[in-house]
Amino acid sequence: MEFQTQTAIWMQIAQQVATRIMAGEWAPGERIPSVRDLAAEVLVNPNTIVRSVTFLQDAGIIVNQRGVGYFVAEDGVAKARELRKKAFRDELLPVFFQTIDQLGISWDELKLLHQQYQQNLKI
Repeated sequence: MEFQTQTAIWMQIAQQVATRIMAGEWAPGERIPSVRDLAAEVLVNPNTIVRSVTFLQDAGIIVNQRGVGYFVAEDGVAKARELRKKAFRDELLPVFFQTIDQLGISWDELKLLHQQYQQNLKI
């Protein structure tokens, strides 16, 4: 995993785990890899992973079954989506709106660009 400099590594890992949950890699009720396994996968100190899973647990995305491991919460996908939407609204949308205003991109043009993007995904 390549890390970005502007976001804390533990947060980037938490975002990646949430993305994998939203993508269905781990279903609700399913065990996610252990702290050690995740640390080995992304090549970071296990303490960094602990901080990530603590954040995800506090957000209600995963739950800890003491002595067994971490599992995707029953509503973990919805909670992960909520968390991602909030980050999108707070961090990316303001920059996006500023950019389209500066470039003079109309809503009609934006809609067309979105349709083209969707078509490219289907190829």
